[in-house]
Amino acid sequence: MKKILIPTDFSDQAENALKVAVQLAKKHNSEIYLLHTLELPLAQVDPLNTVQSLPEALYFMRLAHKQFEELLKKDYLKGLNVHEIVEFHEIFKGVFQVCKKYDIDLIVMGSHGTNGFKEMIIGSNTEKVVRTSEVPVLVVKKEHPVFKVDDFVFASNFGKDYESSYKKATKFAKLLQAKMHLLMVNTASNFMTTDDAKNRIETFAKCSDFDNYTVNIYNDMNVEKGIMNFSKSISADLIGMCTHGRQGISHFFNGSISEDLVNHAKRPVMTFKIE
Repeated sequence: MKKILIPTDFSDQAENALKVAVQLAKKHNSEIYLLHTLELPLAQVDPLNTVQSLPEALYFMRLAHKQFEELLKKDYLKGLNVHEIVEFHEIFKGVFQVCKKYDIDLIVMGSHGTNGFKEMIIGSNTEKVVRTSEVPVLVVKKEHPVFKVDDFVFASNFGKDYESSYKKATKFAKLLQAKMHLLMVNTASNFMTTDDAKNRIETFAKCSDFDNYTVNIYNDMNVEKGIMNFSKSISADLIGMCTHGRQGISHFFNGSISEDLVNHAKRPVMTFKIE
């Protein structure tokens, strides 16, 4: 994990994400890329000759650089290799391009917790980053003076399609030296016996050489509640889930779990793209 990207609108929520990223960067000797996007029509901005660009573009560029200057004065950023980037794109397009250009390993984003992604750069666009990103995305809901992951819940239906995402998750778990709790939620509409569920999870887990995990089957009214209630019961530090890209977020049990889990879970959530 050498390069960490933090999209920022200079809000408190974005700074909470930055502080978590800083802790990871210090521990793993990573570079930090701070991205601020300006959603101005590209036809109004000449990237090769900003002097002749519209006054609005120049104003917002200068404002962004001033905000970067203030942010980079923070004590907790001292000694780190921090890059500032301003892009004239919608946030999810800017994130995609920066990830591709700089070979980003992890995206860390802020959220308003139970209020969802509102006000994190134009809320719906943040959801698009989580849903479409090829790079793992860590969503932070609050300030974490010490970000430490001991217990990491990975929820899935453990079908073969999820193996690539699971391998990414185990790689992150090894990096954090965390125990993974593999979780299948049983619901009335998608019921599986305990023995069948355990066998399915154990067979699935063999796709990786990661062995620091537990197997868990949890019964609840729906999958979202099951994930949150199980995570609460073990005081989990992180919830992991999978995304299907443009087909929607976190598909489990032949259906689509809504973005409610990402929006409502009080714990940090990390998403991994299914390939």
